[in-house]
Amino acid sequence: MTEEAADAQARLERATADLDPPFAVLDLAALDANAADLTARAAGKPVRVASKSVRCRGVLRRVLVRPGFAGVLGYSLPEALWLAGGEDPVTTDVVVGYPSVDRTALRALAADETVAGRVTLMVDSTDHLDLLDDVVTPGRRPELRVCLDVDASLRTAGGRVHVGVRRSPVHTPEEAAALAREVVARPGVRLVGLMAYEAQIAGVQDAPSGRPLRGLAVRGLQSLSARELAARRAAVVAAVTAVAPLEFVNGGGTGSVERTGAEDAVTEVAAGSGLYSPALFDGYRAFTARPATFFAVPVTRVPAPGLVTVAGGGWIASGPPGADRLPPPTFPPGLRWLPAEGVGEVQTPLRGPGTEGLRVGDRVWFRHAKAGEVCEHIDALHALSGDGSTDRLPTYRGEGRAFG
Repeated sequence: MTEEAADAQARLERATADLDPPFAVLDLAALDANAADLTARAAGKPVRVASKSVRCRGVLRRVLVRPGFAGVLGYSLPEALWLAGGEDPVTTDVVVGYPSVDRTALRALAADETVAGRVTLMVDSTDHLDLLDDVVTPGRRPELRVCLDVDASLRTAGGRVHVGVRRSPVHTPEEAAALAREVVARPGVRLVGLMAYEAQIAGVQDAPSGRPLRGLAVRGLQSLSARELAARRAAVVAAVTAVAPLEFVNGGGTGSVERTGAEDAVTEVAAGSGLYSPALFDGYRAFTARPATFFAVPVTRVPAPGLVTVAGGGWIASGPPGADRLPPPTFPPGLRWLPAEGVGEVQTPLRGPGTEGLRVGDRVWFRHAKAGEVCEHIDALHALSGDGSTDRLPTYRGEGRAFG
């Protein structure tokens, strides 16, 4: 074990000596350093915090008071109502990053004029506008803020090749302008923003460990996609603003902050995962973030020399199935899961030189592959301060909220 790894593990162990695993720790110094790095990379463009990568109101509040951060990119309308409502809202500016068909939540939004002025809905078709009108007719609701979701994927070979995620059907400037005209023509809604999220650039490692050829191919595709998107996004924004003025144009993610922020057409960037710096964000060339979240599980068996079993550990990340979605054991170094078993819901066997010295009752520390998903498994993040003290920050789950 390197001296740096030994010091990091010892710090975690000292701060949490009185806690029984499983639990998760948030290193506040690393969080603050990552936040500072995001705003530096944004180079003056405000950073909207992607809440699905945080899922803790205490962390959202801590980040949003920092210069350079403004507003939340939410992942569900019920979540947005919670964050923007009440006497002490986390924020008065939530853009719901995905279309909502939650009729109960839409009625609640339409019934609260104050919150309706704080929350922006996402639409990518007239179907979403029709649903709004079906739930609450325009004459019986306050004006609702809406944002156009524009597809940011790369399409080549006449549309036969698609690089990126499958999101909005709106791809061209003409399609965006046509939808903008539909919004403007509808009573009871107001077009205020436009979003285009380039997942194929922001959310894909361009320097994956041990896979140099894949990294080379990814960088080539990302460069091609970035050039195409910058020109198309500018044209989309010009076409939409010819129909109606926009308050904001949102783009990017942790992996593309500086590249997206450099586009004149973009007024703000979104980021969230970079705050916690999960394992999937280790393989990027543009930045080196500090791991801020870890979770600990106890050793419950020593079935054979060089082998230990820990309780649980199977906190698997969403996305395409693969080894990169499994949480890597981090402390002590030199541990790996067994390919035949992977990580389990109730137990996970581990082997390797890191098992030396581990006994029943000791801890193994993991990092989650993705960011906010770790908070779905625990009620609180134990926030570690520079002096070694800890504070308890309830997660969404710990506050009795589930927005999955």
